[in-house]
Amino acid sequence: MQTNTGNLSLKEKIGYSLGDTASNLFFQTFILFLLYFYTDVFGLPAAAVGTMFLVTRIWDAFFDPIIGMISDRTHTRWGKFRPYLLWFALPFGIIGVLTFTTPGFDTSGKLIYAYVTYSFMMMLYSAINVPYSALMGVITPNSEQRTVLSSYRFVSAFAGGFIVQAVTMSLVNYFGKGNETLGWQWAMGCLSGLAFVLFMVTFMTTKERVFPPKGQKTNFRRDLGDLFSNKPWLLIAGATVFQLMYIVMRNSSIMYYFKYYVGGQHLDLFGTAINLSFETFASSFMLTGTLATITGAILTNWFSRLLDKKNTYLWFLIASAVLNVFFYFMQPQNVLLIYGLNLMVSFFFGPVSVLQWAMYTDTADYSEWKNERRATGLVMAASLFSLKLGLTLGGAIVGWILAYHGFVANRPQTPESVGGIILLLSVYPAVLGVVGGLLMLFYPLTNKMMIKIEEDLTARRGIPGTAEAPEGG
Repeated sequence: MQTNTGNLSLKEKIGYSLGDTASNLFFQTFILFLLYFYTDVFGLPAAAVGTMFLVTRIWDAFFDPIIGMISDRTHTRWGKFRPYLLWFALPFGIIGVLTFTTPGFDTSGKLIYAYVTYSFMMMLYSAINVPYSALMGVITPNSEQRTVLSSYRFVSAFAGGFIVQAVTMSLVNYFGKGNETLGWQWAMGCLSGLAFVLFMVTFMTTKERVFPPKGQKTNFRRDLGDLFSNKPWLLIAGATVFQLMYIVMRNSSIMYYFKYYVGGQHLDLFGTAINLSFETFASSFMLTGTLATITGAILTNWFSRLLDKKNTYLWFLIASAVLNVFFYFMQPQNVLLIYGLNLMVSFFFGPVSVLQWAMYTDTADYSEWKNERRATGLVMAASLFSLKLGLTLGGAIVGWILAYHGFVANRPQTPESVGGIILLLSVYPAVLGVVGGLLMLFYPLTNKMMIKIEEDLTARRGIPGTAEAPEGG
């Protein structure tokens, strides 16, 4: 295997990380607003949307690994994974706008349109994000450097989320001027244009340095066999499903929680009267939470060195989930408590998302170490499928639970439906977060073991010396 063990430059770290800003301009919009858009703007029943989220993932179950195996077998002058950023950034942006476009159809026609556009949206998400995620595994062979790179990546990812939370509703109101359907279409046009530019920056500033062993023959069946015999991958993939179900259920419920439970609030802060509409309250809730998450993400490398990556992921996910239960006891007038609790929940979640992808690249190294074969694209594709499965199940469950509790959009809610919304933000997702954390008790790739794996792979590749320490910062 040919590699380059040099430390990554700041330019390349930032350039790579901006790709996740681009992705999260869509991904965070899906988590925070898509269900709300489909029920309260597009005009679909909540249960129908939940079922659509689940059904459309059946194709994704096959499509993600296909993209991974195709990208593993791609050979261009730009490498295996980088060219997908160039090829699919523009189609990705276009389908994003179409997904948030409301056609003048009846309910059945709208549902068909939603199925088609959302399915293509997630296919193109795979086509660009599977190779993007795999790119992190071939930029550097060093596990600790990948953790540092993952920190950069997720600070940028959360910056993308911050942009979504800060400007989306303002763009909808600005362009729509009371017409939400038009506002959402133009808002997504702006976000799509920005995403395209950022993907191009990532393409131009990164380089692939890790390649499969010379003479490795492509074998789909053996690649899949290696994947499903990879115990560390199975564990982090399972944890990812529950992690995403936790955060998607929680975040998808925010708009409903503030619109139908908390409502507008009058806040007297240090003698200053502040009037919060439910939109402003929800947006500021999400923004301050994202700042706390970014803070946690920035400190990830320090926590993982102190506690080990495995323990940081495990206990921080559980801490975030357990704290989230306390939203069940919040009253609408507990404004400062609502903000404060959200800061703590969000801070503990920060390192979880960072470590998730760093640990996936570790499982790719583990597979090469164990099997003397490398299929980074397939590993990351299957990992992205775990992420999207959590996204899908979380979104579907929210839709089904809202329907179960009698939710009807844009009408006064019954006490039962309000109670369901409160549970959706607090207890229900917390249970899933705890399960995800507990799965990682059995994860074997400690920091110490990864050093051993890196040393063995370095020797096997014929590179002088041992694994390098990561670049500071």
